[in-house]
Amino acid sequence: MKSTRILAGLVLSLAATVALAHAHLKKAVPADGAVVSTAPATVVLSFSEPAHLTACWIQKGDGPKQKVTGLPTAASPDITVPLPQLEPGTYVLSWNVVGDDTHVVPGQMHFTVSVPAAN
Repeated sequence: MKSTRILAGLVLSLAATVALAHAHLKKAVPADGAVVSTAPATVVLSFSEPAHLTACWIQKGDGPKQKVTGLPTAASPDITVPLPQLEPGTYVLSWNVVGDDTHVVPGQMHFTVSVPAAN
């Protein structure tokens, strides 16, 4: 009897966890923490489920956040984010997405555009 209650509690706990799952970032190109030698024109964000990107910003170092425009309007598990022309430096791309559960989920990733090597 006691083991049945414990098993039932575990099943309910697992069901609640699955029901509350949010869209989360699985992969980014360039990867989070990457150092790239050429400034990317886009970043591709791959989420755990179709997501709608509601807002996105890019920030170089301690500089001001710049709103990214031209975002896709359709929900997709893979979202291509257009970037402005980037100079060498360290960047943070931050965003808000809405997944199937309708919760707004913030996220961010970092990458560095390296200074071209001198010849």
